[in-house]
Amino acid sequence: MFFTYLRRELRRRRKAALVVASGLALGIALVIVVTSVSAGMGRAQDKVLQSLYGLGTDMTVTKAAAPAGSSSERPRFRFEAQDDDAGGEQSSDRVMVQGFQTLAGSTVGEVDAQSGVADAVGGLSLQVVKVSGAFTRGRFEQGESGGGQGGGRGGAQPSPQGRVEGGGADFDVNSYSVYGTDVTEPALGPLTSSKITSGRAFTTGETNAKVAVADAAYAKEKKLKAGSTVTVKSTKFKVVGIATADSGDAAADLYIPLKRAQTLADVKDKVTTIYVKATDSQRIDSVKSEIGKNIPGTTVTTSADLADTVSGSLSTASSLAARVGTWLSVVVLVAAFLVAGLLTSSAVSRRVREFGTLKALGWTSGRVTRQVVGEAVVNGLVGGALGIALGLAGAYAVTAVSPTLQAQLGGGGGGEGFRGGFGGPGRAAATKTLDVALTAPVALTTIALAVGLAVAGGLIAGAFGGWRASRLRPADALRRVE
Repeated sequence: MFFTYLRRELRRRRKAALVVASGLALGIALVIVVTSVSAGMGRAQDKVLQSLYGLGTDMTVTKAAAPAGSSSERPRFRFEAQDDDAGGEQSSDRVMVQGFQTLAGSTVGEVDAQSGVADAVGGLSLQVVKVSGAFTRGRFEQGESGGGQGGGRGGAQPSPQGRVEGGGADFDVNSYSVYGTDVTEPALGPLTSSKITSGRAFTTGETNAKVAVADAAYAKEKKLKAGSTVTVKSTKFKVVGIATADSGDAAADLYIPLKRAQTLADVKDKVTTIYVKATDSQRIDSVKSEIGKNIPGTTVTTSADLADTVSGSLSTASSLAARVGTWLSVVVLVAAFLVAGLLTSSAVSRRVREFGTLKALGWTSGRVTRQVVGEAVVNGLVGGALGIALGLAGAYAVTAVSPTLQAQLGGGGGGEGFRGGFGGPGRAAATKTLDVALTAPVALTTIALAVGLAVAGGLIAGAFGGWRASRLRPADALRRVE
């Protein structure tokens, strides 16, 4: 009897049921879209952070920032003049540790031994400045200016300036970034955010080999390919692979084995950055505290710390989705529930004669209330189905359009940029911009939330209507007939 009466009443009151369902559908659809867009924002931010520290890295350890006003020695180059008027071709490379103070290689083991650390690997960030040309009747002396950028690609770089004493010169200055990576730990570090698109990656046995992996953009600029040879400070390296960064912006121009990088920079058993993977993502904060306490003189930076430095349209959109979008969803849902409840209560008032007659025939107040609640729950489920359809359509539209958001990294922290943070090679004091396509993935938990909201909306509407129906008496039907 319950289902027969329910089906008859829903058919007879299709328009009223559709109004209630539509209100609930709008609120549920908005929740799905906002939740999905927020998830897409999270993915976009993860992609941005991966471009800084590599896949699988939860935090990095670097040496504590140097006192204000301290600076490393400026690189200097000297070329002796040629006796002939035509001069002669000369070149000189200067390999410098870039952006960070060095840590002892033994620190990697100390970090790895801390509670909650699953793995730790060291890396060495270098900058190579190469000066080449012809110098006549004098001496060329080159130094580094305090600001500006050189000709390389890896973030903020020296701006080489030269002068000739007592003669003339025609020279070129080129700078590029080199990163020493631990080839025995290929699953951790900045190179994990790139894919080998030509050739091969390092093998675990190439700890001191003269091999290199070139970033795709740098390889295109210098016309390199797998099998080519590059020379760094008179050492020839064979390019075994070309890597394309997932984010579109590589961490370094060249990657070489860590031991080779230490030899080039004359920093035996030193690293600039230690990449750390925690055993559990829930323990990141405690691991950070543990490392900071047990290994003094270091700076530990987590992905949450770096996320605070991300600005641009990605940050703005994420803030809007998290704040405005969430509150808007709550307001619309509350309004939809209230409207559904009021409409259901109003519909019960218009059915006074019907329910009064049923009570006169022996229906109890509880049975009438269950009938009203049943109708409201079905209306809620219909609204939920419509809301899920609308929400999925909205999320699909966002993904199909894939609006491009910009994320600006660095440029904060009192001029320190990413110093002491995740910024691997080429990150010191750098500000860079990444373009990220926004998607709106819909998770099963979001669908389950929508179904729950649909049932809740139906129950709330049924509570309004059931309360009104429970107050009806058989005499109400007689008064309505009169």
